[in-house]
Amino acid sequence: MAEKTVSDSSTFKTLLNLWPYMWPADRADLRARVTWATLLLVVAKLTLVAGPYFFKWATDALAGDAKSVPPLPSFLLAPVMLVVAYNVVRLVQLGFNQLRDALFARVGQYAVRQLAFRTFVHMHQLSLRFHLERRTGGLSRIIERGTKGIETIVRFIMLNTAPTILEFALTTGIFAYTYGWKYVVVVAVTVWVYVWFTVRASDWRISIRRDMNDSDTDANTKAIDSLLNYETVKYFNNEGMEAERFDRSMARYEIAATRIWTSLGWLNFGQGIIFGAGTVIVMCMSALEVQAGTQTVGDFVFINAMLMQLSVPLNFIGFIYREIRQGLTDIEQMFDLLDVPQEIVDRPDAKPLAVSAGTVEFRDVHFSYDPNRKILKGISFKVPAGKTVAIVGPSGAGKSTISRLLFRFYDVQGGQVLIDGQDIRDVTQESLRGAIGMVPQDTVLFNDTIAYNIRYGRIGASEEDMRKAAELAQIGPFIERLPDGYKSMVGERGLKLSGGEKQRVAIARTILKAPPILMLDEATSALDSHTEQEIQAALDLVSRGRTTIVIAHRLSTVISADEIIVLQDGQIAERGTHAELMRRHGLYASMWDRQREATEAEERLRIAREGDELGVIVRRRTSEVN
Repeated sequence: MAEKTVSDSSTFKTLLNLWPYMWPADRADLRARVTWATLLLVVAKLTLVAGPYFFKWATDALAGDAKSVPPLPSFLLAPVMLVVAYNVVRLVQLGFNQLRDALFARVGQYAVRQLAFRTFVHMHQLSLRFHLERRTGGLSRIIERGTKGIETIVRFIMLNTAPTILEFALTTGIFAYTYGWKYVVVVAVTVWVYVWFTVRASDWRISIRRDMNDSDTDANTKAIDSLLNYETVKYFNNEGMEAERFDRSMARYEIAATRIWTSLGWLNFGQGIIFGAGTVIVMCMSALEVQAGTQTVGDFVFINAMLMQLSVPLNFIGFIYREIRQGLTDIEQMFDLLDVPQEIVDRPDAKPLAVSAGTVEFRDVHFSYDPNRKILKGISFKVPAGKTVAIVGPSGAGKSTISRLLFRFYDVQGGQVLIDGQDIRDVTQESLRGAIGMVPQDTVLFNDTIAYNIRYGRIGASEEDMRKAAELAQIGPFIERLPDGYKSMVGERGLKLSGGEKQRVAIARTILKAPPILMLDEATSALDSHTEQEIQAALDLVSRGRTTIVIAHRLSTVISADEIIVLQDGQIAERGTHAELMRRHGLYASMWDRQREATEAEERLRIAREGDELGVIVRRRTSEVN
């Protein structure tokens, strides 16, 4: 995949977008730091170009050319003191540079923090559609690279590029004033050719580095994938094949890495030739003038010192150019992310949801993710306050879409979703989601303690309330038996807990949230029969007295629902109680029969397996007795 590059117009736009963070309107202290850092930058460069003058005067004094030494304080007239003064000036210049960097550090880190925070908040405000279409790892990398890009721009543009341009301007002015424009022309042409060559060579090297990075990523991916699937590799005896795949990627990396180092050698050699040629021309011009008596030996030394000082920042120009270009690209990607519009926004006159009873109604709702494929086609049903309505149906019928519309992850394209008669599009999203509790099929926990994950339902809950919620979810005794109790870590995505334990944590945090409306989205479909029964008892407890919508796969969990709605192809095919639907012998009854047959077959298989195991034990013991 080709790397995105930045054009001149996008570079200007990116820097313009970055400016408010570098010159924050509400932070006078940071603006003062920018001002002082800029002044120190100028003073540091003035000090730097003044240093070679002391070297020049020391040389002239040692050569006995006292006329070329300007009137100085008596303690500086000795050649040794001039040499000391030259080095003191360099130290002072270094001190100014470090002070400038220290002053600017807080400004740069403020920009990093504010832009990262703004991006993080914005990503949480984007729609579910956006997140389903993007890779979370890719989004995190955009933030990571963008924040590093800010530091890069601050460091290399503000603290390296700008000082280098200022130094070149001062050097040019000194040469023009003291030695004439012919020196300026040679130096300017040398620097221009040097920069042109460096930029072209760096662009060439960037394409090589991209190949090297791709090879490195490929090798790393294959290595991790192979190690994560260690058992599978062993099962099929494919260690040799895995090693060969890895080595092929590393061979490509070896070739690209060799080209990188070779190209660096050519870059450095070319830079050396260009700057060396310019230096030779300027020094020969000065040498001829020394011989003609129009310059002193000190002038010769001074010109050489100025060129050597100028060569130091120029040596890093390739690296700086590459880092700035990559930094601008990374920041531009972050600003592109910030430019993504929110799909679901509160209306300007949106008011908080006022829940009196908790009645939920879907009124002639139409919805599709893709215009060419309708998901819901005129769905209408009502969940009275305190009642439970179950929604069942084949996969793809639109069951989970109903939960997403109720949470307003998407807006309906026709009809209305109402809570106590209020269209959810007319209320704030915060108040809407605060009134609904969710126990999903796949409970994902944060990599933190059990207490943190339960308290996620109500952040400010007391210890007593948190423990009471755990007890009601029938997970309290289990937590108490753990070595660290409620402080036990649950691991990445809660992988240290079983499926049933994770579901109980999800139920506990929903109990702690205490919402008037409850949504159970296939909350037990991924569990075994025994665990399902235990979880179902906890769910019955938490849904008692609440308006509850149950999206179910296993029909045995919704027998007691006040109404069961059967969806098929985005429409309501049947509705009624379990008994009513069974008497109709329609879609629901056929789904029930299939699930019952599957359950009975599974039970027969389990009994047979247990019988075989019992037979083996009996035969073993009989053999031991005989």
